[in-house]
Amino acid sequence: MSRGSLYVIKLGSSTIVNYPRIFEEIGRISRRGNQVLLIAGGAEAIRRKYEDLSRPMPFLTLPSGDEVRYCSPEELPYIRDAYYENILAPVRERLKEQGLSTFAQLGGDNGLVLGRKAKPIKAIQGEKTVIVRDSFFGQYTGSHSSFLQDALNHFDVVCLTPPIWDPELSSYINIDADVLAAELAVELEAHHLRFVTGTAGLLQDLEDETSTIPDVYGDEELQSVQGRMKQKVRAARLAAERGICDVNISGPHSLEHGGRTWFWQGERGPAAFELLNKVTRIPSVSQDEHELARFLLEEIQDPLVTGHVDDAGNIVFRKGTGPHTLLLLGHLDTVPYVWPVRSNAEGLAGRGVVDAKGCFVNFVHMLREADVPENGSLLVIGAVEEEISSSKGAYFIRDHYQADAVIIGEPSGDDSLTLGYYGLFKLRITIRRAQEHTAAKDTVSAIDELYQVAADIRGRVRDIDPQSLSSLIDIEHSNERGYITVTAILNFRISPEAGSGYKDKVDLSFGDAINVEVLRATPGYANPRSDTLVKAFVRSFAKQGKSIRYLKKRGTSDMNTLASAWSTVPMVAYGPGDSSLDHTNDEYLHYAEVESSRAILREAVNEWFRLRTED
Repeated sequence: MSRGSLYVIKLGSSTIVNYPRIFEEIGRISRRGNQVLLIAGGAEAIRRKYEDLSRPMPFLTLPSGDEVRYCSPEELPYIRDAYYENILAPVRERLKEQGLSTFAQLGGDNGLVLGRKAKPIKAIQGEKTVIVRDSFFGQYTGSHSSFLQDALNHFDVVCLTPPIWDPELSSYINIDADVLAAELAVELEAHHLRFVTGTAGLLQDLEDETSTIPDVYGDEELQSVQGRMKQKVRAARLAAERGICDVNISGPHSLEHGGRTWFWQGERGPAAFELLNKVTRIPSVSQDEHELARFLLEEIQDPLVTGHVDDAGNIVFRKGTGPHTLLLLGHLDTVPYVWPVRSNAEGLAGRGVVDAKGCFVNFVHMLREADVPENGSLLVIGAVEEEISSSKGAYFIRDHYQADAVIIGEPSGDDSLTLGYYGLFKLRITIRRAQEHTAAKDTVSAIDELYQVAADIRGRVRDIDPQSLSSLIDIEHSNERGYITVTAILNFRISPEAGSGYKDKVDLSFGDAINVEVLRATPGYANPRSDTLVKAFVRSFAKQGKSIRYLKKRGTSDMNTLASAWSTVPMVAYGPGDSSLDHTNDEYLHYAEVESSRAILREAVNEWFRLRTED
């Protein structure tokens, strides 16, 4: 079974040898449920190997003036031994100390990672330009990706190093480890690519460790980048352009401490939508919201705003300290799968841009744009795990925070306001029976029986809630030791009219061989049109010259979770985007709608605080 999101982490040998704290950080990433592919460089390890052998290490000077290691066939065995002894051995030991299982080898061992020897290169010897034909340096051509994916599913960490294998030469060839990391991140569709260095990302001034360049777009010129860092930049740009992953260079010698330089695909877009573009380009599939939350915490720096990540993983911002609290609640997570984000002059396409990163980014903008009075407090929270049954973030918010009114960040379109949602009744049906011959008299297959049980449950739910909707999803079938097991998830959308006690009225008993488990039983919710929060939106719409349209959606949101305990707190949902695109591969958000909805939201927030002051 596949684990969570994939991190590809490139470490230099100096970090591996001299900074063991990095393995504690890798351990935390793995324990959050993620896959980790560690690509290890070898410059320091190779230097030590040659030093131990008292052997001079050969280099070539390129016409550009850069020096590169000369990897002739005679030198390859020493380079390979350096990786085995000075990289793979300590990596295995450090990861074992963290309690992590490890699969580690040279990329070229067993022909796992493949490449092709580069063409002859020009080099400077003395004052002459010469052609070097026996440099066994090459480029990446592919990998046995299915084997790698299996290894990532079965081990906590997979570690690969150069050299790789050239099948035409039947020989190892060397490759730059940064480029290897980038190529594998693209091929394996990694979510996050990290290059850990000895500096705080890229520096504007090499003498100033605090001069981190925060963002690099497309092919922007980087005059301060020199030496080996040029190759890291090349690799980072390759992955940002061709992959789905977010990419940064971080350090010194750390993923969690110091500075980070982010690489973004394409050119800089309009300033008003820069945060939206960045947030959309950081994958955050449910249970992998950590990177996005941390990014936002670093990105939103305002003396009037406090921020932290709470114990559930939610990102929490607050502006103001007054008693009248308005909560803007969005969610950070998306459904899988993730594809490359693309933008144009009119808008942005990418996983989660509609559901619901566009909505949440508008909430974040309110931290700067909204007028919070002295007696008010604006609470902006990005919840985790909204798209899966756990709703971990929303339950934590329900039990640990308070608010006088709530605006949920879900797409309604800029011209509509959502007053309520259907509830969710989620069941797991499991049938286990001894195997029988299909030609036996009166035999009913387990799958046929599953459909009959689902039909019976649908009828029982419909008797209680005629407006309910249902769908049978995620059917699994297995045959082990003479027993057939069929499992399925049966989802119901329950109307607000059914109330909160509907699940106790549904008979789910079907005998010993059939088990029906309730995974989620969240009631529907509908907010009245007469409260202060709705009135604030009505006035805001009017100021924009628009009439308001009210919606009651058949989906479920974090509004339902909060309403299970916050029964007297007014709640509505508002945000840009066409909700028919939710969870589809066609999510696209128009900048014009983002801008329009942001203006309506800003005035609605300000109006709510004014109305509360009048009260």
